[in-house]
Amino acid sequence: MSDSIEDNQVGLLIDRYILEYEGNRKLSLKNKLEIKSELFNSLRRLDILSDMLEDESITEIMVNGYNSIFVEKKGRLMKLKQTFESEDRLKSVIQNIVAGCNRIVNESSPIVDARLADGSRVNVVLPPIALNGPTITIRKFAKEAMTMNRLIALGAVSEEVAEFLRKLVIAGYNIFISGGTGAGKTTFLNALSGYVPKDERIITIEDSAELMIEGVDNLVRLEARNANVEGENAVTIRDLIKSSLRMRPDRIIVGEVRDEAAIDMLAAMNTGHDGSLSTGHANSSFDMISRLETMVLMGADMPIEAVRKQIASAVDIIIHLGRLRDKSRKLLEISEVMGMGNGEVQLNKLYEYVETDMNNERVVGKFRKMNDLHNIAKLQFSGLIEIERDT
Repeated sequence: MSDSIEDNQVGLLIDRYILEYEGNRKLSLKNKLEIKSELFNSLRRLDILSDMLEDESITEIMVNGYNSIFVEKKGRLMKLKQTFESEDRLKSVIQNIVAGCNRIVNESSPIVDARLADGSRVNVVLPPIALNGPTITIRKFAKEAMTMNRLIALGAVSEEVAEFLRKLVIAGYNIFISGGTGAGKTTFLNALSGYVPKDERIITIEDSAELMIEGVDNLVRLEARNANVEGENAVTIRDLIKSSLRMRPDRIIVGEVRDEAAIDMLAAMNTGHDGSLSTGHANSSFDMISRLETMVLMGADMPIEAVRKQIASAVDIIIHLGRLRDKSRKLLEISEVMGMGNGEVQLNKLYEYVETDMNNERVVGKFRKMNDLHNIAKLQFSGLIEIERDT
């Protein structure tokens, strides 16, 4: 059906079909609405995925071939009865998704990252790489930007910790958010960015644009681009970080650093772009340091001690997130990067989340302050704490 036909015209055609069909078989109002929804989704949207995308209780959709679909609800996986009618239909939906953001996926280029119009992150893997058949993984995002107040209400962070982080962001501390897959790194980065002063110029850099930074007028959003069919014209995160340095940013926010782009991110933090924010995959704050070392060495032949000095000089704070055994997401610890000691980067743990009990299968705990912040110069310079003067 041509895209030039308006959605309401498609709806009228479907209504006419249902009336004709009803002449041979009596249908209830519920049946009519179900048929109309299925036909409309099949013709103009993403088939059976459409209803799942509209269901706000679903946070992730996993299609393992046309006849196997799982979703995540409240942190738990479940298999659905719905399936695509055929593998060809699933392939058609995939092409519809990737075409919407100018990406290409086929047998010669079987892996692609894309996003939907609402910002949901999509990963596609096609045969012959995917042995189950065409595979789609969709990470959904809330229709409204996550705020720190909402995270406090959910118990992901305490008011005391949130206020501490607010001061760090305003003062321009360089912050890395670490955590495993599904820990809520992008969500927390969105919330943390809400503390950035609204009169600053911000450059965001992402593989697939997901950040929803609100209230900032001087905002430039950059998105990486995959190579074309000939393997050319790719624009990487590393390219974008280098370009952003010539765009007069007050702050650079990188959605995720996962490769040699880490060396450019550290260079930006070390050359006057205080208050930069980013995320990375890691199992702890200390592991985030090791991951940064590895990523830097991917793109530069440097002595490990020099790499560690770069990290110690660039990164001020590491926030580590995780998922507890009840599937809830929590800020687990905040650590300050203290500098070098005994040839390694030293950390000072400031806050940590401590489990105290289980109540109705829910983890109960509290945020505990461990140590004071050592590097208070940026807080003093920004006027958020008084400078102690000799009398």
